[in-house]
Amino acid sequence: MSEERRNTEGNAAVDKTEESSRRNFLKEMGTGTLLGAAALLTGSDDAEAKATWAEWFQKNWRLMTDEEKKEAIARLETRYSEEYGKKVAVDGSPAMKDVLFGYALNIQKCIGCRRCVHACVKENNQSRYNTEIQWIRVIRMEKGNFLPENMDKGYPKGEGDTAYKGKDYGIQVGGNAYGPAGVTLEGQHYYQPELVPEKEAFYFPMQCMQCEKPPCVKVCPVRTTYRDPDGIVVIDYNWCIGCRMCMAACPYWARRFNWGAPNLPKDEMNPQTHYLGNRPRMRGVVEKCTFCIQRSRKGRYTACVEVCPVGARKFGNLLDPESEVRKILEKKKVFRLKAELNTYPKFFYFID
Repeated sequence: MSEERRNTEGNAAVDKTEESSRRNFLKEMGTGTLLGAAALLTGSDDAEAKATWAEWFQKNWRLMTDEEKKEAIARLETRYSEEYGKKVAVDGSPAMKDVLFGYALNIQKCIGCRRCVHACVKENNQSRYNTEIQWIRVIRMEKGNFLPENMDKGYPKGEGDTAYKGKDYGIQVGGNAYGPAGVTLEGQHYYQPELVPEKEAFYFPMQCMQCEKPPCVKVCPVRTTYRDPDGIVVIDYNWCIGCRMCMAACPYWARRFNWGAPNLPKDEMNPQTHYLGNRPRMRGVVEKCTFCIQRSRKGRYTACVEVCPVGARKFGNLLDPESEVRKILEKKKVFRLKAELNTYPKFFYFID
């Protein structure tokens, strides 16, 4: 029995050895094929082919070494420069030390002109002719008033109203029955008035809130989106698998998905880009506001702040007590949207 068992164990060992040899052979063949293809592509003059090949095998941005980041940036700069016919720079600046970016918006001042929307589109190389992809939305809502003289009026009006004479059912909804009153987040995302501001409208701009506890980051299955130390929630587009879990998790409608190939004319392309920000995106990935990371990490205002004609938008370092945004938090009536969700947005709304 013992000899037979030894033989059986011995045969099994031989089988394992053969299986291991087959796996090694296939592995070596696969590696050889990939290396051969890589050699052919790296010898190609097609910058897009080379960049695409390399991008498929590169690490997530935050796991790359400094040398790997330089190589990734060089590949993209070459490809974009050839694709758009101009010298394109891809910045890889990391988060700034001792900085936590914050944003404050005066909703009393906003006039609904949407210059912020269009400045954002131009600055961040968003696909043209598709309003769904815009990172900023200005929601138009009807405005109404609670008037003391209407507090006793309801619907139906009851006695004194010939249409409802004798038909007062006791239904009373207060003084708001015959006109809009107050505001809700249900409004028009796209509107075309002749002039702004409209007398009966209230405008509420929305974009990524750069949450301290971002639900979008928690649900990402490939960890391609994350919050940097300076508070900006970023996306490594090369690792996005387009599952849109982040879009479903975001309570602020802040993320957009590229259903098709982005439409970005060469002459309108902004050549000053950041790897985690406004570099041209590809079909099938999610994108969103990054506080103009290519600007803010260079000490500049975001494009929407610069273009606002009424100065409703403020931006700065929340850790600096002398910054504009900190002064607003200290002295104005401030609120966060959907604060009950405990996402801790760094985008604040305020009134004078």
